[in-house]
Amino acid sequence: MDDRVVISLLRHGLTVENEQSAYIGWTNSPLSPSGRESLLYLKGKLPTADLVFSSDLTRCQETAKILFPTKKVWPIEELREMHFGCWEGKTYEELKGIESYQKWINDPFSGSPDGGESFEEFCLRVQKGFRKVKNQILQMGVSDVVIITHGGVIRYLLSTFSPQKRAFFEWRVPYGGGHQVVWTKDGFRRAETCISLQAVPIMESQLG
Repeated sequence: MDDRVVISLLRHGLTVENEQSAYIGWTNSPLSPSGRESLLYLKGKLPTADLVFSSDLTRCQETAKILFPTKKVWPIEELREMHFGCWEGKTYEELKGIESYQKWINDPFSGSPDGGESFEEFCLRVQKGFRKVKNQILQMGVSDVVIITHGGVIRYLLSTFSPQKRAFFEWRVPYGGGHQVVWTKDGFRRAETCISLQAVPIMESQLG
């Protein structure tokens, strides 16, 4: 593995708003009790990491501390979820009567939520955040990395680097789960597509 860079892209645990199917892009919600409980089951069962990066939002920071309690967590603001503007904290049922919402739902890759980010703005921001991660990996010469972030961010990164071409919303990213992406070091440096992609492996607990 010395010639490879392995990045595990993990989605944060559930929040109360997630359980209610509400939009919470930049809303700084903590994990729900059930979200924390689900993550505790995974503690000690995920791949080891030389570096742990995270969105700076609370739900990701809490997820990182539960899953990797002994690791320093590097917060990256640019790895936040899309900003949903005036629709933050609201559900489909609360928004379905708004014309601009229906227009966005029908074509989320054009326009933007009221007072929020367009898809293009979101992508450019995530690119900037991933460059920070990449620079740190190359500077420190590490091979095994975890990024704890949001569903939209993971879908964008998979759409960018995976050799498997899927529509954005076809990528399945469960809460507390994600995908492990592997490059050769040269391929990673040159921002090539990855050479391997799989669900993040869940191992038997090291504690027995």
